[in-house]
Amino acid sequence: MAREQRVDVVAEMVANVLEVLVQPGAAVAVGDEVALLESMKMEIPVVAEHAGTVLAVKVAPGDVVQEGDVLISLSA
Repeated sequence: MAREQRVDVVAEMVANVLEVLVQPGAAVAVGDEVALLESMKMEIPVVAEHAGTVLAVKVAPGDVVQEGDVLISLSA
């Protein structure tokens, strides 16, 4: 039996979290928007690079994230 793989969706830059678009248990496909960040007055959509189920949401609106911070964990 194959072991479930965890994949993290990470921030690509320092930014503010504007919105989290998924909740634990939600299914996501490649390319689905999972969060919306704001940096330098620009809105940056964060998309899933892997399909899977949301295991955990590690951020909330208003949080400040650093480059490489985990936003969402998926089971792939």
